[in-house]
Amino acid sequence: MPTKTILRDRVREHLLKEMMLGRLHGGRTINLAALSRKLDVSVTPIREALTQLQQARIIEAIPNRGFIIAEPNRSEAKDLYELVADLEVMAIENSVFFPTCVEDLRAQQNAFKSATDTLGRITAKLEFHRLLTRHYENALAQQILADLKTRIFFYEMALMSDESIYDKSDNQHDGIISAIEDDNVPTAALILKMNWMLILDYVDKQLVLQR
Repeated sequence: MPTKTILRDRVREHLLKEMMLGRLHGGRTINLAALSRKLDVSVTPIREALTQLQQARIIEAIPNRGFIIAEPNRSEAKDLYELVADLEVMAIENSVFFPTCVEDLRAQQNAFKSATDTLGRITAKLEFHRLLTRHYENALAQQILADLKTRIFFYEMALMSDESIYDKSDNQHDGIISAIEDDNVPTAALILKMNWMLILDYVDKQLVLQR
């Protein structure tokens, strides 16, 4: 029989996958009974998985409504993007980059440039950042980053349909790669910070327009 922990993790991974595929949207209530039937598990591991996601601020619990995907807001966006930027800067400042790392980043950058829709661009962009920081040997920081970027995914799916923002981000990605190739991590870190702040500024303006 599967242990409760395995079932909880299975539910958590399923929910995260559904979120990353754009099948769970902000403001939507998660139906525990339907999820239980779909995954053929009891409600207990589902609640445990949802509690974990709540602690990671990916979802929230609302009285009389249950667990929902939190709606984007300006205050959270500022905290979210600034924290991810700081963690990623710390990650690359404490990483060792080999020639193969640059090759992987260039290949992923090509995937980002070739993406033809919003989902493809966001997925490719987040994968670029994962590759950029993957050599940081701090498991806790890596888990925090993964959780935060799941939340970032919601913001960008909801708000980043303008192709011009991707063109600007595209140029900064190239700058990061070139700096790493030149063994100039301080410059790479500066461009990386600018990259996240560029996106935050765009997201914030979109949230203001929606008010």
